[in-house]
Amino acid sequence: MQTILFQGDSITDADRDRDCDTKYGLGYPLLVAGKVGFDRPLAYRFLNRGVSGNCIVDVYARIKQDIINLCPDVMSILIGVNDVWHELNEQNGVDAAKYERIYGMMVEEIQAALPKCKIMILEPFVTHGIATDPNWEVFSSEVAGRAAAAKRIAEKYALTFIPLQSVFDAAAEKAPASYWTQDGVHPTTAGHELIAREWIRAFEAL
Repeated sequence: MQTILFQGDSITDADRDRDCDTKYGLGYPLLVAGKVGFDRPLAYRFLNRGVSGNCIVDVYARIKQDIINLCPDVMSILIGVNDVWHELNEQNGVDAAKYERIYGMMVEEIQAALPKCKIMILEPFVTHGIATDPNWEVFSSEVAGRAAAAKRIAEKYALTFIPLQSVFDAAAEKAPASYWTQDGVHPTTAGHELIAREWIRAFEAL
């Protein structure tokens, strides 16, 4: 049985149960586990180690316990929006250059420790919403900068990159942004389904 690990911030965390590995939260990890687990019974175990509030530096700080020690065969990472959000709210974010530098260090260490692990990088994204609109120009441009950095990391280390901003932008043409995210950052159930579908599409192409 192979291990699939979901890593990231609150979008991945999605109120997961810290005391039970089979309770994946209410977000895209649950949807992915349901679909992939149904299609391939007993082929995978799923672990969600997303932590609400995390920036890239926080995930890197957890690299040993929450990534390397778990020995995943497949891992996805969605991180970046808090690196911007925390700077706007608390002046405690992570600038774009440092984000890219730490991300690269993390990937290098994972690949050195787990050379067979397949890593998928999910693009950080943002939509209009009550949390983002007051600082929309800065929020959107800065998240786009982290997204570009995440893509460069994926290309540099030959990893799978999963675009999400364009997916949410296209979805906003079908229904208001509030239908897809609760506040401009955290997905609704429909928003998590968008992520899950892109995740599964990329996974099936590995």
